[in-house]
Amino acid sequence: MKNHHIIVFFCSLFLIMRLGSFVSCTEETKVYIVYLGEHNGDKTLKEIEDHHCSFLHSVKGTTTSKEDVRASLVHSYKNVINGFSAVLTPQEVDMISGMEGVVSVFHSDPYEIRPHTTRSWDFVSLLEGTSLLNSREELLQNASYGKDIIVGVMDSGVWPESLSFSDEGMEPVPKSWNGICQEGVAFNASHCNRKLIGARYYLKGYEAAAGPLNETRDFRSPRDVDGHGTHTAGTVGGRKVANASAIGGFAKGTATGGAPNVRLAIYKVCWPVPDQSLAEGNACATDDILAAFDDAIADGVHVLSISLGSLPTSTYYTENAIAIGSLHAVKKNIVVACSAGNDGPTPSTVGNVAPWVITVGASSIDRVFSSPIMLGNGMIVEGQTVTPIRRRRLHPLVYAGDVEIRGTTASNTTGTCLPGTLSRNLVRGKVVLCINNVREASMEVKRAGGVAAILGNRFNEIQVTPFLDPTTVVFSYSLNTLLTYIRTEKNPMATLVPGNTLIGSKPAPVMASFTSKGPNVVDPNILKPDITAPGFNILAAWSEASSPLKMPEDRRVVKYNMQSGTSMSCPHVSGVIALLKSIHPDWSSAAIRSALMTTSTINNVVGRPIKNATGDDANPFEYGSGHFRPSRAVDPGLVYDATYTDYLLYLCSQNISLDSSFSCPEKVTTASNLNYPSVAIANMRGSIRTVTRVVTNVGKDNSTYVLGVRSPPGYVVDIVPKSLHFSKLGEKHSFNITIIRAQSSVERRNEFSFGWYTWSDGVHVVRSPIAVSST
Repeated sequence: MKNHHIIVFFCSLFLIMRLGSFVSCTEETKVYIVYLGEHNGDKTLKEIEDHHCSFLHSVKGTTTSKEDVRASLVHSYKNVINGFSAVLTPQEVDMISGMEGVVSVFHSDPYEIRPHTTRSWDFVSLLEGTSLLNSREELLQNASYGKDIIVGVMDSGVWPESLSFSDEGMEPVPKSWNGICQEGVAFNASHCNRKLIGARYYLKGYEAAAGPLNETRDFRSPRDVDGHGTHTAGTVGGRKVANASAIGGFAKGTATGGAPNVRLAIYKVCWPVPDQSLAEGNACATDDILAAFDDAIADGVHVLSISLGSLPTSTYYTENAIAIGSLHAVKKNIVVACSAGNDGPTPSTVGNVAPWVITVGASSIDRVFSSPIMLGNGMIVEGQTVTPIRRRRLHPLVYAGDVEIRGTTASNTTGTCLPGTLSRNLVRGKVVLCINNVREASMEVKRAGGVAAILGNRFNEIQVTPFLDPTTVVFSYSLNTLLTYIRTEKNPMATLVPGNTLIGSKPAPVMASFTSKGPNVVDPNILKPDITAPGFNILAAWSEASSPLKMPEDRRVVKYNMQSGTSMSCPHVSGVIALLKSIHPDWSSAAIRSALMTTSTINNVVGRPIKNATGDDANPFEYGSGHFRPSRAVDPGLVYDATYTDYLLYLCSQNISLDSSFSCPEKVTTASNLNYPSVAIANMRGSIRTVTRVVTNVGKDNSTYVLGVRSPPGYVVDIVPKSLHFSKLGEKHSFNITIIRAQSSVERRNEFSFGWYTWSDGVHVVRSPIAVSST
């Protein structure tokens, strides 16, 4: 409700300033996107905008002046995407929805889409296998470090002074680049270079919905205040920077992006949420995002990295800016990588589920930040931190639930160190154990006079935070050990040992607790996410206008910072996509996705199945096809290709048309028949179902691939033929996959069962996951 009042207030203010009195605030005016499909190239830019204004004029009435009509126009998409955004009333929306040529009309909500928030590349190489120990460097050399590939990063902007964006030794900007370096507050043309070749910012939609930008909180320019955009851009393609580390010297080493010589183009679409701290994240207006897509496609990017998203709804394909914009991008053979979201471990939370994008989950690497706790009886308890701690003497140890102010907590919040709950008299000079791993808990211990905080973590991986005061985080089993010690020891004592960066933690990777999970709520017949990559405790470049915690109490300035989220895993994959683009410029977006997916692994570094954050075996709804292995993706053997037309046919299966020039056939194939590198069949009726796949040979001439299958429990998978022979490169073969429900199957209704199948020629192993559920 709070956000609704903010929108109404700022919308009213906006209309008074821009439109005078011709629209009443009681009509609940909002910014809407009117999507018209794609331009056919027969109009000038002025004619396009005039055409868009004609829609507005027809619904606002002949008594409305042309000036007022144009004042209501927010964005006019003129490059590739055809449409506009404007301030409209619900009545005007109803009128414009019925007009000829209108595909969809939907509200541009600035609060719907949010950001999904070094050693990682060494760890990725480790997963390639011992025979590929130097695979990372070989891949970079073969791809010329991505020097001719342009990656567009749609996020919160960039801190251009970071050494990660130095252009020292780089060649001239590719001639194919058509973009600009948009100037603004604290950002001019000199901030772009041969590395950071372009930058734009998009504010119109945000300001139309949320009011004028508070320029004390962000720059009216591509410059990044938040840090999120700088971090993702650095992860995609940051240059090699020696001796980079987080505050306190943690994770020290050479910071590098996935493709160190790739060219970066920045599209700033995210801004601070009014009346909320920067720590609460940014807001990204839907119509601003669509404008960024329109520009990026025309600018000439080869890859788009988008660490933004929202929980999808039933109108996802027709009203989600990322889904719509990325379809236009893929038509131009631009590869789009998107984060899966941070709403895990709850099922059915995966976002960015369009089959034409690569959706990336997040997992850990083999690096931890050990900070043991020494107890008064000599026992050592495992903990982790990236907070600088000076070695201290032993202090009394107390449990937060025993030192609370009476009446400030309930049964479900006791011991969590919520703000204002701890008693100064009982806490002063003590180490406090809290059963809550949030920054506010550490700050509450400090407020009450505690010397240090120990925070409990219920998952198998610890997401580290650079707390302001001495704090370490322990696992749930250590939490129980500490509670027992406090209860049984007459004078419990403890001290925190300074943290240390340790490499080689096993098992790794582990799926992050926050990574959003399938099944896909829009269409469970498309398995999402597609893949997982490092997104846990990742070090990368940071905005010097933002502190590590992004909180007013934190006045520290850092050049590099640790962050976790699928926002971090997505640019890992984007960087590798750039390298694959460089090596295989003729490969389609679908072929690149297929190469990444079918060469991934579902095993950790010790050869066992990847676990999730609760210690169970992870499944395809968490990691998709598995953890990516970049060097293997260069030579996948076979690929599952798909065209723009294939995606339109898929949309026909959803009773959706996004291209007026394309007519759905009378007989529409099922969604499960899309030529995707994974197979998902949801709510299977009856006992048998058959789908078809087509593979293209990109390996070698005169090769034969033999089938391998592991059927999902409760089903039998029969694939025909059992072998595929290819006489030449580019040759295609189709095969049928028949799923047979076992008569003795006792699986619960609508519960998915997982398996896989492979094609192998003795050199390549082309692996695809299978997910099946029955009604």
